[in-house]
Amino acid sequence: MKSTLETLGPTRVRLAVEVPFAELEPSLKKAYQEIARHVTVPGFRKGKVPATVIDQRVGRTAVLNEAVQEAIPQQLLAAVREHEVRTLGRPDLEVGEVVDGQPLKFTAEMDIRPEIILPDLGTIEVTVDEAEVADGDIDEQVNSLRERFATLKAVERPVREGDYVQVDLAATVDGEEVPGGTATNISHEVGGGQLLQGLDEALIGMSAGEEGSFTSQLVGGDFAGRDADVAVTLRAVKEKELPALDDDFAQLASEFDTLAELREDLRDRLRRVRRTEQVYKARDKALEEVVRLAGVPVPEGVVREEVADRKASILEQLQRIGASFDDYLAREGKTSEEVDAELTAAATEGLLIQLVLDALAEAEQIQVSDDEFGHEIVHRAQRSGVEPQQYYDELVRAGAVASVYGDVRRGKALAVLMDRVTMTDSAGNPIRLEDLREPEEGAADHAH
Repeated sequence: MKSTLETLGPTRVRLAVEVPFAELEPSLKKAYQEIARHVTVPGFRKGKVPATVIDQRVGRTAVLNEAVQEAIPQQLLAAVREHEVRTLGRPDLEVGEVVDGQPLKFTAEMDIRPEIILPDLGTIEVTVDEAEVADGDIDEQVNSLRERFATLKAVERPVREGDYVQVDLAATVDGEEVPGGTATNISHEVGGGQLLQGLDEALIGMSAGEEGSFTSQLVGGDFAGRDADVAVTLRAVKEKELPALDDDFAQLASEFDTLAELREDLRDRLRRVRRTEQVYKARDKALEEVVRLAGVPVPEGVVREEVADRKASILEQLQRIGASFDDYLAREGKTSEEVDAELTAAATEGLLIQLVLDALAEAEQIQVSDDEFGHEIVHRAQRSGVEPQQYYDELVRAGAVASVYGDVRRGKALAVLMDRVTMTDSAGNPIRLEDLREPEEGAADHAH
């Protein structure tokens, strides 16, 4: 095999490979064996059909094509190793005419890892806002708790926004009843916009026992996209009654005896959450600054692949719920070009961060121990709800073990980066990676 390397740019190369026909012999032999297993020829058992018979029945061209498909990945890998090319993404192949007895010629354009010169991390400084908790933030937390312990009380007055109602609905289109368009005694929060468009406007001002109607465009079913006449009957009106904000409420909503103790606990929890958010913001700014200073060129081919994969994932999810991409654009209020731009920006940012962390891991000779790798497998398996061995076996089958190893290694590189970059808040207080450990527990409690 002969190969030449042409540099097309800082992140792109072209390999030209020529393989003598004699070196294709192992692939030809495999091709005959593979075809023999799938063809039926009278007088011969499957898998035992001679090559000459396969040439007559299937054709030598089919055998050559099968052999070439098997040989190209091997020959390309050999050329990559010969030239010590560090590839990224999938290669763009161009195969010349396959002629019996003649050398196989093909070219492969591919993105490669660019040379990265990392800045001195010790000279980088980033600043983020203080992790402040204002009294208004505590008030919001307390009010959220009050909402959870609110009760509904029936009232004899017209409906206002924020009320809870019980309604009957019946939808028709041109006098024809809409299948599934009738419902009775539905609970609804007025102003929540959770049911049909136009319902909230029709309800406001109505009193229990009254009937009304409104027009709404249907979004599903046989009449999707058409306007329906919807009759509404108001059964009952209820308003939310919040508990008094006192020590009794603190005892009802928490383990504390007084409202002051509850507020102080909420302050501590929210402070830990803010501190966690602060560390993440500092991390992101540090990464952004290192990427900027390193001046990493963007491997455009890999970005295009990632954007295509992400878009395909969106389309697959939409298909599962019976929606179209146009529906998605309408819901998000974006154009297709805007979505592509957002996906490209996200893919580019993620790839550049990955390249920088990989370069740092190499510079620091960071390794991943068996225990660290095993811990990550266990953690991911738990999140997926499967046994660790099963999760690992699936990784092996998917050829994704190296990807997990790379993630763990980058995580360790990120810890090194955060330790060396000077991270402070606007008041000059240092921000450290260790600040995540205790706050994470608090954040989880708060979220719960």
